[in-house]
Amino acid sequence: MTASSEPLRIAYSPCPNDTFVFEAWAHGRVPGAPALDVTFADIDITNGMAERGEFDVLKVSYAVLPYVLDDYALLPCGGALGRGCGPLVLTREPTTGGTGLVGGTIAVPSERSTAYLLFRLWAADTVPGGVGEIVVMPFHEIMPAVRDGKVDAGLVIHEARFTYQNYGLHKLADMGEHWERTTGLPIPLGAIIAKRSLGADTLELLAESARASVRAAWDDPEASRPYVMEHAQEMDPAVADQHIGLYVNEFTADLGEDGYAAVRGLLTRAAAEGLVPPLGPNALAFP
Repeated sequence: MTASSEPLRIAYSPCPNDTFVFEAWAHGRVPGAPALDVTFADIDITNGMAERGEFDVLKVSYAVLPYVLDDYALLPCGGALGRGCGPLVLTREPTTGGTGLVGGTIAVPSERSTAYLLFRLWAADTVPGGVGEIVVMPFHEIMPAVRDGKVDAGLVIHEARFTYQNYGLHKLADMGEHWERTTGLPIPLGAIIAKRSLGADTLELLAESARASVRAAWDDPEASRPYVMEHAQEMDPAVADQHIGLYVNEFTADLGEDGYAAVRGLLTRAAAEGLVPPLGPNALAFP
């Protein structure tokens, strides 16, 4: 690998999986990798950055790909797919099935998120009357809003899988379980994209660098811990470890056949429901 002279502008979240994946690269411990100028931003922010064509490399929701793939290429590594790691729909009182959401108010972290697509695909199958009002609010406000009765249900992601019971909340449904049961595929959550204008050679270098950074993190997990915890927003270290264990896996090193099938499957189903524009035939090709 050979590095370019100008740092590449990259934006990814402060979540433990992202800081774990990029720590070695960000600190110059991936030989030959391009230098990085890192900005931290939650994924709803990076989705908007991608739609505006900002930054060279971004971590985004797979849900935003149909809007940005003219300008950005999907890297075949560095992102988040998995099993048993899907978003949850939470309620204040225990209930089963989706009928309780008919006409209700549901808080979601973004309407341009993979979580939202998975939710709408689940609802199309299980909420015959259709969900009620969708309210977008910051991720960290959703569980308190459900607990306090401001909304009837909340769609949550990431470490909320491990902490929702602390709010006295109940799991109505697991979007990932529904996805895996109906498709047999892993759950596509977050993607790494890079500007096509960087050129094929640089895109290949970025993919090599991301893979090398992931492997460095696996080889020496303790090396990344200070960086992870510095940005983990006072998260309990045990929760951070669970977060990394769930979202950093073989698909992070390489999407592979199942990973690409999951991405195509999600976006094809979402397009059929009118949730996103259809993908072009070669939209996911790399580089």
